[in-house]
Amino acid sequence: MSELYEDTVRVLTGWVATSEDGELARKRTLGLLADGPDAMTRAHRAGHVTASALVVDDAGRVLLCLHGRLGMWMQLGGHCEAGDTTLAGAALREATEESGIAGLVIDPEPIDIDVHEVRCGAADGAPAEPSVHFDVRFLVRSPAGATEQISEESADLAWFAPDALPSPLASGTVRQIAPALDRL
Repeated sequence: MSELYEDTVRVLTGWVATSEDGELARKRTLGLLADGPDAMTRAHRAGHVTASALVVDDAGRVLLCLHGRLGMWMQLGGHCEAGDTTLAGAALREATEESGIAGLVIDPEPIDIDVHEVRCGAADGAPAEPSVHFDVRFLVRSPAGATEQISEESADLAWFAPDALPSPLASGTVRQIAPALDRL
């Protein structure tokens, strides 16, 4: 995890936030990272860094998942794993696993960071406990003609136009769409 940790510190130190909320979250995340590499893992119960991907197609539609446990629509993503060496790589791995789409392409510069309270279990399957996700979000481009496949973590996957998003949406979902579309 030390390589992933070093990459995360480097990326967030140099990142220019896309909003005031994003800048506050960037500073809070760098504060969390002062705890060292453990802040990248679920074992760091006070909070940990996660990696998400807003998947966008050539038409500007966004791929959202209906989270099976939370019952809300959101971007793809989740916890960093031992084999991850970069934060963008973790987000791309999560997007590929959760969408079933091969050939996704990630923009290595974040589009947003959202800090939110969660209940998540430890990696060893322990019961869900209160924690905080410091979720770093990336833009991921989908190849033309891609077909998504629902994973075990999602109740549904669907493409949405930015002006016709589903409900209920997870907090912070809308905030990342404009900076993602600005990069297309």
